[in-house]
Amino acid sequence: MKAKSTKKIDWDKVDAIPEDSYNYDEAPELTEEFLKIAFIRKPTQKKPVSLRLDDDIIDFFKRTNEHYQTKINDVLRAYKLAYEKTHH
Repeated sequence: MKAKSTKKIDWDKVDAIPEDSYNYDEAPELTEEFLKIAFIRKPTQKKPVSLRLDDDIIDFFKRTNEHYQTKINDVLRAYKLAYEKTHH
């Protein structure tokens, strides 16, 4: 597993980049459909748990995302939000 970076972002340096030099070619289009499902992920305190998952599930998330535990959390959060929307 890769060690977490301790390098801090220099926001003044980021703010100094002229906006007309940004490359938006790979940015997703902000469609109405996207905005219906988008949500802001606020930092929350995590609770360590022991969870048994099938090998293929763990392999999939590890293969497709460096931060696979965060991605699993994101998927579970999306399920929770969808469930709450339909089962108020």
